[in-house]
Formats: sequence, structure tokens, C-alpha cells
Amino acid sequence: MDLKPNEYRAVLRRDLATFIERSFRELNPHVRFYPNWHIEEIAQALEDCMLGKIRRLIINVPPRSLKSHCASVAFVAWLLGHNPNAQILCASYAQSLADKHAYDTRSLMTSPLYRATFATEISAEKFAVGDFMTTEGGFRLATSVGGVLTGRGADFIIIDDPLKPDEALSVTQRKSSNDWYDHTVYSRLNDKRTGCFILIMQRLHEDDLVGHVLQNGDWKILRFPAIAEEDECHEIRRLVGGVTTVTRRAGEALHPDREPLETLAELRKTIGEYNFAAQYQQAPAPSGGGMVKLSWFRTYAPTDLPDKFELIIDSWDTANKPTELSDYSVCTTWGLCQKRLYLLHVLRKRLEYPELKRLVRSHAEDFQANTVLIEDKASGTQLIQDLKSDGFYSVTRYSPSMDKVMRLHTVTNTIENGFVYLPEEAHWLAEYLHEMATFPNGKFDDQVDSTSQTLDWVRGRGRHCYGLLEYARSISSAATPESQYAARFTRPRGAAR
Repeated sequence: MDLKPNEYRAVLRRDLATFIERSFRELNPHVRFYPNWHIEEIAQALEDCMLGKIRRLIINVPPRSLKSHCASVAFVAWLLGHNPNAQILCASYAQSLADKHAYDTRSLMTSPLYRATFATEISAEKFAVGDFMTTEGGFRLATSVGGVLTGRGADFIIIDDPLKPDEALSVTQRKSSNDWYDHTVYSRLNDKRTGCFILIMQRLHEDDLVGHVLQNGDWKILRFPAIAEEDECHEIRRLVGGVTTVTRRAGEALHPDREPLETLAELRKTIGEYNFAAQYQQAPAPSGGGMVKLSWFRTYAPTDLPDKFELIIDSWDTANKPTELSDYSVCTTWGLCQKRLYLLHVLRKRLEYPELKRLVRSHAEDFQANTVLIEDKASGTQLIQDLKSDGFYSVTRYSPSMDKVMRLHTVTNTIENGFVYLPEEAHWLAEYLHEMATFPNGKFDDQVDSTSQTLDWVRGRGRHCYGLLEYARSISSAATPESQYAARFTRPRGAAR
């Protein structure tokens, strides 16, 4: 359709999707623009934010999908074009990135295209890249995650990529980003009733900022996996033609003109399944599991348990502090029989040290555990010393030679080859499976650590385990404190029957 210049400018004012495309060409004259329906849907949601129909918006989209141009550049300029009084705060993980988006916005707003489309002008009195103001008192302030915002408020707060991908596995970095949102940004809306938050990012971790804010609050979510996991149906409002329905079938690429399935397959190989699941599929917990596939586990019914176990192992992962913000202390209880490991019970609790110390002993007695594994570090070191001083001879020091991710990696073949059995039903089973499936991108990893500790110890000390069995049989009638635990190779009292 041929439009006169004034008609085309009217379209740019009314339709954000068209403005996004035209402004991209303005800023990147030598780069080809590839239109796609997901850009239209993003534009549609951003329009609704300007109109007050959406006050909390999350957009999860793969890298290089024009998310920053849409939300942090074009939308900001378009919003100020319609409302030159609007006060907008834009944040990214680094100040240099925030300034780049601000520079693009300012360049766009000073271009002949923009000046012919909107009456809004940038004030000569405040023209800095990171903090410029319109002649009507509106502004665009650029800051970094963690930046100080004392005395500044906004009508719209846009958080664009608050976390770097290579920092996603750092608890410290994730907590810093989440705390900044809670304690600095959340209170900066000028009007808490009408102000708008827009969070646009690729997913990086189950406890990234998206995962954090979804624990509290009602958010509109647009999630665009690079490869459709199921059939999708999207309604797109278009200026010409009204509402159009776009259908994407399971297995189809989000933007095949830019990244066809072949390209995505190469990306998956290059960055790995965990990173691809989070950044490209927007699923920090990959379907079916991450490092460990849930389909690898075997299951048992109560009647399937052996009459005797060669070893019963309590594997403890102890927390340092019993506060609500710290990890849990976890004990997984395992029965070993003919190289098969049966998970009999999972105890997961936040405990003060005296209670933890008592529970280690009582839990071992309840399940007749003859080996109690405790990692020799932090609170575990003191716990081992105290238990041994009290005559608890079943405690065994565990000293890993690698970090927790590599430790699980080295024992996944034990699970994959069908040697690990889980109960068909247990009240703790769902949480256990979720944590195993989401590792290393999950919020918690204490049950994973307890599990990999057992598998690594059994693998590395296999000969010792069977030697201990023969030793225990030879002294089963002795009345020594050691034999009271070493001779117990029957089904645990606490196990299902």
C-alpha cells in the first residue's frame, strides 16, 4: 500500500510495531530488518503499558531478538512522543549497556524522521546521554543494576537484561540483582497505583529476577521459546486488518528467517543444553531434566525392596545457618544392594546446630544407617568432630575433590545406567525430582549435593564398602559400640513396607 508522507507519519504515531521497524532502519541503515510476528506481539503489549492496561509486564525472548531495541529504545522514544511529560527509568546489568540504549534513543529522537513524526523535543539544558529531558519535563534516565537512585522516581521503569549470562550461576550476583529490585527500584514508581514495570530479558536461572518477582505479584508474561515446545496460538492486533491469529506448531523456530532450526541446533551444541534451555527456550529447568534426566531414574514399590541391604547410608548436606535465607540441611537415606542404590527417605529442614546434631544420631537409629556421610567443611567439620567425640562411630568424613557441578557430572552415568531407584510415591518426591531436574539452574541444590555425595562415595569407595560388609559379618556377634551400627544390614525401620 502506497502512503503519502503525512499518512505514513500518522501510521508511525499510531502503530508501535511499524515505528519499531522504521526506527531500526533509521539507526542501522546498513543492517537488514527481518520482521516477525513476535515483534508485533511485543509492541502490542508495550502499547498496552502506555495505555495503562498493563502495569507489570515480563517479556522473555532469546538473545538477538530485538528486545532492547523494542523496549529500551523505540518504545521509550514512541512513549515520549505521545507523552513528553513521561518520566522513564531504564536499567541494564552494566552502565555501558544502559548508556548504549540511551544513546540510541537520543539519536532516534533527534533524527529528522522523529522530528517530522512527533512534536517532542529534547531540552538543550539536559542533553546528557544517560540522563536527558524533554522540553516538557519528561526524561529518560539510564542506570545499571545496583546503581544508586536517591531522589529519583519514574512513571515507567524498564529493566532490560539485569544479569549477565556468565554471572547467572553466582548466588551472590543473583542476590545482588534481586535485592536491588526489592530495596532500591521497587519503591521508585511515582504513583504505585498507575506506574508500570517492564522486565525484558532472556531467562538465565530459576532464581533470576523473573523467577524472583514471580514469587510475589501478578505479572503479564510473554514467553517466546526459540523452538516451540507445543502448539501455540497468538492474536496480533494490526492497524490494517484488525486481529490476526498466528499459529506456531511444536518444533517450529520462533524467527526462521533469522535463526532457522539448523542454526538453533548448532547454537545448542555450542552453548550446551542447560544454557540453551534457559536463554533460548526461556525454561531454566529443561523439559525432562537438565544434567540429570528424570527418565533415567528407576522406581520401586514397597514390595520391591530387598530383604537385606549391604549398606544403609545417611548422606548429610548441612547448612551453615538456620535462617530463612539460608539453605536447608538435608539427609538422603540410601540402601545399597547388589550395586543398586534405593532412595529410602529424604529429610529436609532448617535446623539449629544442637538440633542438627541430635537429629543425625536419631535419624541413623531410625533407619539403622551404618554409614553416615558428612562433608568435611564449614558446619560439617564441627559436626563430625562432635559426633566422634560423643562416640558416634558411624560418621564418615567426605572430602570431595571437585565442585558440586562436576561432582554430579561424574556420577550421572550411575543414574543413566539404571542403578538408582526412587519410590513410586513419597511426600518428599516431587520436591526432590524438581531439584534434580533444575540443577544447576535451580534455586536450591542441597538435595542434589546429598545425592551426588552418596553416589561419589559409593563409586570411589566401592571396594571399601564390600570390605566393610565382610568385616561387619565377621563381628556381627561382638558387643562393641562399632558393631552396634556396622552389623545392621537389614531393611530400615523407617522404610516403606
